Amino acid sequence: MSFQKLDELCHKLEALEHALAILGADEATHMAVGGGEKRAEAMGALAGMHHRQATAPEIADWIDAAGNEDLDEDQSLALREFRRQYLNMTCLPSEFVERQTGARMRCEQLWRDLRAKGDWAGFMPALDGVIRLVREEAQLRADKLGLDPYDALMEQFDPGNRAADIAPVFDELKTFLKDFVPEALAVQEARLAKRPLKALSGVYPIERQRELGLAMMNAVGFDLTHGSLSVSHHPFCGGVPTDVRITTRYKTTEFLSSLMGVLHETGHALYEQNLPREWAHWPLGRARGMAVHESQSLFVEKQLGRNPAFWQWALPTVEQHLGEAWSMDDILPHVHHVGRGLIRVDADEVTYPLHVILRFELEQELISGRMETRDIPEAWDAKMQAYLVLSTIENPADGPMQDVHWPGAAFGYFPSYTLGAMMAAQQWAALTRAHSDVNEEIAQGNFETVNAWRRDNIWSQGSRWSTPELMERATGEKLKAHYFMDHLKSRYGA
Repeated sequence: MSFQKLDELCHKLEALEHALAILGADEATHMAVGGGEKRAEAMGALAGMHHRQATAPEIADWIDAAGNEDLDEDQSLALREFRRQYLNMTCLPSEFVERQTGARMRCEQLWRDLRAKGDWAGFMPALDGVIRLVREEAQLRADKLGLDPYDALMEQFDPGNRAADIAPVFDELKTFLKDFVPEALAVQEARLAKRPLKALSGVYPIERQRELGLAMMNAVGFDLTHGSLSVSHHPFCGGVPTDVRITTRYKTTEFLSSLMGVLHETGHALYEQNLPREWAHWPLGRARGMAVHESQSLFVEKQLGRNPAFWQWALPTVEQHLGEAWSMDDILPHVHHVGRGLIRVDADEVTYPLHVILRFELEQELISGRMETRDIPEAWDAKMQAYLVLSTIENPADGPMQDVHWPGAAFGYFPSYTLGAMMAAQQWAALTRAHSDVNEEIAQGNFETVNAWRRDNIWSQGSRWSTPELMERATGEKLKAHYFMDHLKSRYGA
């Protein structure tokens, strides 16, 4: 009887989550500028309503009582996730959730306006307000969960991840990349000396790029009857599993950054669309943390989208939609281009982890109070110069204003990107061990084997297992960094 009450509650919470997700996606894509204030109020009120229902005191009694009921395996696992979710949600008072939701939405709206202008001075007070609230959240969660404040934030995105465990892995990766970035650049320079880079035409109408993106989405498995593609300031995957909203942004001077953004977000969407429907309203039916989620997006963008086999199939599709004929020798130097750049979402596979490590290190300083908001531009610039030999001090739009995560109060999320890249490389290695001819299938535009492996091993599992357990069950091993390093050396090394 108590489990049934939890089940009924989850249906109600799912309805509120659906409304919040669709309102949030609309706010970032189609909402008129003048609607921002009322939208923030509405979403703050809905978030508070959801939080009050999800943290009602009687739920603790239902969870305890359900533990004594005759439950099947799925229900028992669902109860475990109910308990974990309830513990994490009761860390925060409903009043705080409403206040934080309104503050982060106003900050996001201001970011969309001021980022293009590079107006750090105008943006900083709003961001400072969000950071102060995140510090408050971190302490509230830390007190309840018995964790360090930054670990308590990471727990919301990747249960079980701890900064003390991640930092040595990231330090190892930094050490490797310090030598490997120059090596990859030297290899690239030598190749271009033999065969100069074919220039892009620089004429790529947005509508043609959009049609190309839709064609690629459909080919790799996106269900267009349960999702859509829009434009936003920052690419994202939002909505709900039955109505996934993905976005990209376009440049008419080139097409690869938009296409790679579409493929990345499609990877997220495929995970959402293929989660177990019968558990959709339970926490058990949700994605298992953001590192796993990023592994799915980076699998599509990197392991597939930058795979030469993929481009054997894709080139005729590009020609059909953009009117340009490319050979493999022409396109791969663009697809595999390595360069020290300012923008994380445009970064190549080799330099991307350094963008993430920079943010991971700064976040810990900010949450601990060892750094204040006003210090971010200088600290960001120092790390960019140390890691990528670039400066952002004169243009904050290309520095600390480039991402939506901090305005949106998503501190503790960034480590998921590089952990996800490592996981994607290990998943690809396991897939190719099981199916040695998969590249031949991809070259024919056949992604059935790829998607069946991921559906069986990742998507259909929801949150049955912890991230380490899921990886070990899928690949036969715990997460190991060498698969990612080997992948980079194989694709970009001498």
